[in-house]
Amino acid sequence: MRNRLVALAATVLALALAACTAQPAPTSSSTLLPQSDANVKLTIGLTYQPDIQFAPIYVAAELDYFKDAGLDVTIRHHGAGESLFGALQAGEEDVVFAGGDEMMQARSQGVDVVNIATVYQTYPLAILAPVNTPIHDVPSLRGLKVGLPGEYGENWFALLLLLQQNGMTRDEIDVVSIGYTQQAALMSGKVQAVVGFVNNDAVRLAQAGFPVQLMRLTGLVGSGLGVTDATLEARTTDLRAMWGAIAKAMQICVENPNQALDLSAKYVPGLDQPDNQAIALAILNATLKLYGAPADFGKQDAATWASMATFMQGAGLLDQPVAPEDAYTTTIVS
Repeated sequence: MRNRLVALAATVLALALAACTAQPAPTSSSTLLPQSDANVKLTIGLTYQPDIQFAPIYVAAELDYFKDAGLDVTIRHHGAGESLFGALQAGEEDVVFAGGDEMMQARSQGVDVVNIATVYQTYPLAILAPVNTPIHDVPSLRGLKVGLPGEYGENWFALLLLLQQNGMTRDEIDVVSIGYTQQAALMSGKVQAVVGFVNNDAVRLAQAGFPVQLMRLTGLVGSGLGVTDATLEARTTDLRAMWGAIAKAMQICVENPNQALDLSAKYVPGLDQPDNQAIALAILNATLKLYGAPADFGKQDAATWASMATFMQGAGLLDQPVAPEDAYTTTIVS
């Protein structure tokens, strides 16, 4: 009996040792490999309120173009009192929508930002004045009140360049800071002209039965997408994927604006109301004209960047000189 117990104990011990040293059963390869299908996070910062002008970004999100490109995109609209480039500097945004001129000025002030794609091939600002008035060109504004949000940003840059191109100085007109009330200020007669967006202010005035004439300009780089130098270097592939998705969505906007409107309703409050839809569609169609030909969407114009740098430096708008080629890149959109 004693020998049987010893043998039984030896058997149990052998089985226990075998269990401790045995290798686990192979699992499926999908659980052993990294989760390569997880999309890369990317935050795109837009301006202070949702607007149909951003339709290509909204459409790309709604049709999963970003997701299909391997990206998990967050669309972030800035707060009312937020600095245009603050979130980019703080790392809260990877990409920001801003004017090429705004980026150049910011870079002169030590902000690490570079334009990767110029969305508006045509500059979107102009001086707007009522039709059927003695005002017919920039020189006819002498002695009159011209309203704009303030002496900063794209509106200010556009006014200064238009005056310069017409041999005038700001002292020859009465510059009035009116905040973002261009439409009300012009319609009420508070000012005789305003500096506003051709794809927003001009459209809304026309829709309100107050048509305006436009005094356009060339020589400034329109709105585009900016990133930090570090993001450009480290995330080139992600940025190219993002731009591919936006460019694909832009085609939807061109081919079917009504579909773009429907897809953007999730992002733009009130866009599900018929009256707002009519205005939004007019704004979208005006915005599409700023994009230029599909083949040119996002491209950089070296000559315009160079002339803008010269103008902004001469006008005292840059704290430090900025080499044009440092303010933009053709790495993402060739």
